[in-house]
Amino acid sequence: MSHVQALIDAVGLGAVYALIAVGIGLVFGVLRLINFAYGQLIMIAAYMLVFTQGWGNVAAIVIALGTAVLAVLVMERVAFRPLRTASPATMLVATFAISYLLQNVALLRYTYRNRPVGDSVGVLGQLNRAATIGSLHVRWVTFLAIGVTAVALGGLTLLLNRTEIGLQMRAAAADFRTARMLGVRANRVVMTAVAISGVLAGLAAVILSIQTPQVTNTTGLNETIFVLVGVVVGGMNRLLSATLGGFMIGFVTSFLGYELATQGSRSQTAIPFTSGVYLPSVIFVLVILVLVLRPAGLFTRRGQAAVERV
Repeated sequence: MSHVQALIDAVGLGAVYALIAVGIGLVFGVLRLINFAYGQLIMIAAYMLVFTQGWGNVAAIVIALGTAVLAVLVMERVAFRPLRTASPATMLVATFAISYLLQNVALLRYTYRNRPVGDSVGVLGQLNRAATIGSLHVRWVTFLAIGVTAVALGGLTLLLNRTEIGLQMRAAAADFRTARMLGVRANRVVMTAVAISGVLAGLAAVILSIQTPQVTNTTGLNETIFVLVGVVVGGMNRLLSATLGGFMIGFVTSFLGYELATQGSRSQTAIPFTSGVYLPSVIFVLVILVLVLRPAGLFTRRGQAAVERV
């Protein structure tokens, strides 16, 4: 695999991570909540793809997106809204609890029937094949990831800047209390933000299910952890910087993984570079260095106030 192909694959993974970062950053901008359970929204949508894959691709995707939206709205109404005035630490612990609850509920599917963990999904499976462009062999799902992310980001930008609800979301993100005093309906704004994050989680689930057609109770979990790291590194006080951080962590993970695998295949040592054992360690060392040098975020300008969060 050439460096050009590695770059294209890295952009594809970065696009998926950016999509997840937007969903996480949007909810944080309005609610000041880091939703660790976001990965389980991806998991729920992926399972719906498994359950409905015999209904046709379009129907399966629509149902998966709708289920992710319904799940996040229930999550907001049952857990987030009662804790809206609680401390950020309390809300974060609540999302941890929801995350592990949903993981274990999904795990019951396998322990109850005493079967191996994992379900295969075949929705849009043909997009996992590679397209040949000269000497390059790039999977179609890579182009899908880039295209879906570009359309989603463009649509969200128009929503936030050209619609009434979008302007209300931006006002609530800047100062929630003042926005409510000026007539912004808090529950409507919050539900819109979390619903959009559910749609983005569903889209991410579709792409990840094509890339890895095996759905388990931990589907979406590792991606969410890496994206959360990227959001912090990029600068979580603004949606743009958080999105760029998510893209960066995906890009670096993919490209650095290729470089380590290449160096490992050329090396005579027994260090298993190709197994991916050391890749997370290298990524997190780089993250620590970035946070030490730029604690406010890599894509936040020095001295910039965090006024516009979405």
